[in-house]
Parts: sequence; C-alpha cells; structure tokens
Amino acid sequence: MKRRDFLKTTVVGAAGVSLLGLPFSAEAARQPIKLTILHTNDQHSRIDPLPNDGRRNGGMGGMARRASFIEQIRKQEQNVLLFDAGDIWQGTPYFNFFQGELEYKLMSQMKYDAATLGNHDFDNGLEGLAKQLPIAQFPFLTANYDFKNTILKDRFQPYKVFEKQGIKIGVFGVGIELAGLVGKNHFGGTVYLDPVQVARDMVQELRDNQKCNLIVCLSHLGYSYKSAKIDDLKLAKQVAGIDLIIGGHTHTFLDEPTKVIHESGHETLVNQVGWSGINLGRIDFTFNKKTKEKAATTAAVLPVDNPVLSS
Repeated sequence: MKRRDFLKTTVVGAAGVSLLGLPFSAEAARQPIKLTILHTNDQHSRIDPLPNDGRRNGGMGGMARRASFIEQIRKQEQNVLLFDAGDIWQGTPYFNFFQGELEYKLMSQMKYDAATLGNHDFDNGLEGLAKQLPIAQFPFLTANYDFKNTILKDRFQPYKVFEKQGIKIGVFGVGIELAGLVGKNHFGGTVYLDPVQVARDMVQELRDNQKCNLIVCLSHLGYSYKSAKIDDLKLAKQVAGIDLIIGGHTHTFLDEPTKVIHESGHETLVNQVGWSGINLGRIDFTFNKKTKEKAATTAAVLPVDNPVLSS
C-alpha cells in the first residue's frame, strides 16, 4: 500500500475473516488458544516515515507500513488485540495543522482496540482533547486521572474487558504525573491518583470480579528511573497480578520484554518499542482450553522499515 493511498483511504480494508463462533473439529478443540497482542507507544504524530537523510532510523516508522503489518498479522492469526501506550500527538507538522484529527483517524482505520493517554496528548489542553475524542473509534483507558471536575468528566473508562474464544483479557491504563510536564492550563482540574494503589484496585477488579484470565496495563509512566519516581519496573515489583505492562514515555527500545518477579512469585512482562512507530511490538500468549492456564510463547520486535512506500 502506497503512503498517499493509505492517507486518502477511509478504511484499511478487510482484516481477515474471523473464525470466532465457528464449530471446532475434535482436533482443534484440543489445541491451545493463541492470543496475539500488538502494541505501539510514543507515536508522536509520525504519519510519514522518518526522513531517509542519513539520520539514525531514517526511512523507518510512520503509519502506512505498520498498517500493512497489522493487516497481514490479522489474516494469519485468529485472536489479535492492538494497543497503544500514549503520546500519540506532538512531533510533526501534521499535529500542528490537524490538531490530532489525522492520528485518530488513521489509528481507527488500523482498528486499534484501546490506548492510554500520554502527557503530550494534553498539548492542546482539555478542550483540544475533547474536540478530537469523538474521532477515535477506540477507547482511551485511564484509571489514575480523575476528570470529574473537568469538561472530560465521564469521557474515559478505567478499564475494558476483551473476550477471545472464552479467554477474558482485562486492560487498564495508567499515566504519568502531569504537573511539571504539562502546563496547568492544559490539564486544568485533572487530579493525578497514585498509580500503584490504582493498579492494585484494577487487578482486584479484573481478576476477582471480572474473572479475567490475562491482565494488561497500558502505562505511560516510563520504563525505569534511578530515582524513586514510579516507573513500569517498580510498578511490576509493587503490584502483584499484572501479566503484561505495555509501556511508553521514555522511548525505550527493548529487544525483548523484561521479566519482573513480584515477591508473591507472580511474573510480569514489561515491554516498550521505542518511538515514532519505528517498531511494532508483538507478544503471543497461549492458553489451555480447559484450565485457562497461560504462557507467553513468543515476543518479537517488528521493525517498520517501509519497503512498500516507494512511489
């Protein structure tokens, strides 16, 4: 797909035929259920690839090639979820001209399942965010920003439960403290809540009440800090029960997810794939059909090198 065609089209196209609901053969019934999670972070309005002018990562990133990857994977895999960990906005003239509208339209075409908010997603203030939210055909999940005293009251969900072949996937979002990163006039009466306590509450809700088999946190806290500031690694250490943290904010390039073991013995995978859509993250889980026991079987970083964007 050529970039100019992708930007003009109103739909990416068929994402493959869903097999959900079709009867399984006896052989298929014995096979484990496979779930594929794709993810991005810190896209920063990178619609086009980075200029191929000798800079590091030149010719990589952007949205058209990523759309091709996603479309291909959806044709190959039955159960796919696509997430983003924030900072969708800010970084190219596309944002300056279109104020975030284009980013949300293209992500909707790619059929993102959910995203969380990053600090730069407040760069047009609460009014700018409110204006563009109706364009996004996917939910923004944020559990530790309280918007009840703002114009964004009741516009966000703390979590969402997805179901694939009887497997329930609970997803929630947490964001970084805005004070010091975002002007007060841009986040207004938004109240920042402790992400550690919020995450504990989310795990309890999703595990105990919603009976989820997998819990995913979309985080814009940052991968790791030397200071006491909360980050994804500390969150995994302090909160038992999160199976996967998809992170953002620090633009960290990981070759594979980091495994963090809580004192309870629970293992959390923490992943982040850089910025500007240079990479698409992929993590596959398999579930026993009968017991619903899970295992992470594959983790891959897919470089978005844009070989299809020649004119």
